Amino acid sequence: MTEFTPSPLTNGKGAAAILAVAIGALALGIFTMAGDAVPSAASFFNVWAPTGPLSGVTGLSIIVWLVAWWGLSLLWREREVSLKGVNWAAALMIVTGLLLTFPPVMDLLQGK
Repeated sequence: MTEFTPSPLTNGKGAAAILAVAIGALALGIFTMAGDAVPSAASFFNVWAPTGPLSGVTGLSIIVWLVAWWGLSLLWREREVSLKGVNWAAALMIVTGLLLTFPPVMDLLQGK
């Protein structure tokens, strides 16, 4: 009779999910800022006229999030990742992305 030996638990997939969310949030902030500041970007992001650039901004941000999640989970699926570093990087990206969607911050960065 053979013994069952469980495989060691790794946190790579969880870390990939955390960092991917942060990358998506940062992408949302960057795309929002670009859609507000650059007329050609606003035109590019305008997928559905009633919502304006917001439709493309959110859609593309979701795609960035999913691609980041897929890529990072492939890279880290069997690895033990430093969650402290991942969490700090994620927090920084989420806060930056949130600030870039806040109109007073966007106006300040655009010099309005």
